[in-house]
Amino acid sequence: MSSTQGRRTRKVQESRAAMANAAVDLVLAHGLDQVTVETISDRADVSRRTFSRYFAGKEDAVVDALRADYARINAALAARPAEETPLTAYYRALRGWLDDEPTAWHRLPRSGDLLRLLHEEPSLLSAYLRVRDEAETESVAIVARRLGLDAERDLRPALAVSLAVGAFGTAVRFWIAPGASTPLPQLIDAAFAALADEPAPRTTTT
Repeated sequence: MSSTQGRRTRKVQESRAAMANAAVDLVLAHGLDQVTVETISDRADVSRRTFSRYFAGKEDAVVDALRADYARINAALAARPAEETPLTAYYRALRGWLDDEPTAWHRLPRSGDLLRLLHEEPSLLSAYLRVRDEAETESVAIVARRLGLDAERDLRPALAVSLAVGAFGTAVRFWIAPGASTPLPQLIDAAFAALADEPAPRTTTT
């Protein structure tokens, strides 16, 4: 990539992030119903047309930071050593994100507020589930490549990712629960440890 292309890419990423951050700040401060695309555009100092080039609506902008986080997790998953099992690779990718990424959810108080809000606003939850499903599909493709399997014909990559994402999601639900105090990294450790302790099911009947 040339230096000109690199600058253009960074500018696009910065503009997108500015709009997404403005959307989250406004929605958390005023509620989804009180925020419009125009108010988000004004806060981010971009035109309405520019906003529409990036996002289909305000809900997509609000959840875009979460999309970026899932992309970071998947990038870390793809970089894990080939000899690691899928669950181990996903767990260590998560821990790398939690330990090294300044924007990891447990480091930003608003992340917990946003995740709680998702479950109160159906349109936000729908937008988030699309983001999560897209990320899970990419995770399955990464795991299938790691294992040398066809993700369309072999269920093992999808099953491994479902288990890993389920453990992650369970930890997040406990983290954002009312009155919760256990840190997210500790909950993720516990969730994946529980998976490791679960005995394999019988595949034959007696």
